Amino acid sequence: MAWIFSTDHKRIGLLYLYAIVAFFIIGVILGLLIRLELFSPGVDIVRAQTYNALFTLHGVIMIFLFIIPGIPAAFGNLMLPIQIGARDVAFPRLNLFSWWLYISGAALAVISLFTGGGPPDTGWTFYVPFSTQTATNVSLAVFAVFILGFSSILTGLNFVVTVHRLRAEGMTWGRLPLFIWSLYATAWVQILATPILGITMVLILAERLLGTGLFDPARGGDPVMYQHLFWIYSHPAVYIMVLPGMGVISDIIPVFSRKPAFGYKAIAVSSIAIAAAGSLVWGHHMFTSGMSDTAVLIFSLLTFVVAIPSAIKVFNWVATLYKGSITLDPPLLFALSFILLFAIGGLTGLILGAAATDVHVHDTYFVVGHFHYVMFGGTGFAFFAALHYWLPKVYGRMYNKRVATVSWGLMFVGFNVLYLSMKIVGIKGMPRRYYDYLPEYTSLNQLATVGSWILAVGLAVMFVNLFRGVFRGAPAGPNPWGGATLEWTVPSPPPKENFEKDPTVTHGPYDFKGAGLL
Repeated sequence: MAWIFSTDHKRIGLLYLYAIVAFFIIGVILGLLIRLELFSPGVDIVRAQTYNALFTLHGVIMIFLFIIPGIPAAFGNLMLPIQIGARDVAFPRLNLFSWWLYISGAALAVISLFTGGGPPDTGWTFYVPFSTQTATNVSLAVFAVFILGFSSILTGLNFVVTVHRLRAEGMTWGRLPLFIWSLYATAWVQILATPILGITMVLILAERLLGTGLFDPARGGDPVMYQHLFWIYSHPAVYIMVLPGMGVISDIIPVFSRKPAFGYKAIAVSSIAIAAAGSLVWGHHMFTSGMSDTAVLIFSLLTFVVAIPSAIKVFNWVATLYKGSITLDPPLLFALSFILLFAIGGLTGLILGAAATDVHVHDTYFVVGHFHYVMFGGTGFAFFAALHYWLPKVYGRMYNKRVATVSWGLMFVGFNVLYLSMKIVGIKGMPRRYYDYLPEYTSLNQLATVGSWILAVGLAVMFVNLFRGVFRGAPAGPNPWGGATLEWTVPSPPPKENFEKDPTVTHGPYDFKGAGLL
């Protein structure tokens, strides 16, 4: 009771972390079942209806219960107040309420599996007309997503006010850690874009329960309007997912290269630019659904424009590493993996952003591979980097670095075997979301499934190592990595109100000389 009614941002962050990791493990198990079914043509372990439910659940859990809340809700809550020199977030009770909304939405999503007409089978996008006509329990699942959206909005609102109002003396905008800049940009997208998702989910409920006909052509509705509404939120949501990960990488690389971040202002401004430009490019998901040539041209151009601030970040990360005193500890290994995998995902995204190439690979496994390179190779590996970087601070104990390096190697190899195979089989023409496939795709599907096994072993080794470290690891000390941001100036784990007296900031977040670390 002391935990689930606590208003301490650190406890709320840990509550989020435990729930998010639990749902991630469930999502991984569902993904492994999908890959087992696709190991060979025909029926392997489940039939078509169950397969549809499996990939719907995998998508809903991984998107709405892991990736979107993962870094902001868990590590944002844990570290944002400490990094800006505050004792808590601006609205502690609202923060607790947002966690309760998250858990309530997750519980409703689980209940939807066992009630009504059974597990939803529409895919995580809930596309009409299928989502308005299927007999499965889509209504409750959609309502669960609606509740989860409110949790995201309240978290974003809390973070914006906290950054504006609770910064310590001397913590100017030019001295904010880059992780805070990324959370700030993400929070604005959460506040402005997520209500559109809520409205869209309500319209599905109205269509199913009241028969309003908004998306039914027989009643004068338009199913393509649903796609516009969904992607107006869901493409900005990609940046809700990946921007905090970029902030984690921006914090880690200076520490492990012992250099101030190259181009601090450019990285900070690029976070805002990604949030702004990323909210205008949703139409590239719909090139094959029918739109004017002018709209195709504009959305394609905007898609290429949003690549510029992302490229700025990658350039500045690499420039920070250049001639640095690099220490290849586990957080940096995951951060370097992020840079490579996100770059591959981003560059293949440009293939989908150009209409001429998109029409050939749209709705193939190439899209699935691209999406996972950006989301899992990007946000997922950034989440693991954050785990390895901040858990010694949160618990005061260190994990086994050698085992962490082995787990990283397994995950990196397994990831690329799994998702690169998907890209290749997609270019060869295999459509996504199909329960069965032609025999010529068998070898690549089997290779992908073997990759999923390697990846799963790496994940298991990582979580066991971190778990052992939390309970049995050697004491980590207040600053095991030699970081210069404020969280490394307090004991590990941090005291209840973070600081004995309010700090005064006199140097930048990556000024190791100013922090007395060089």
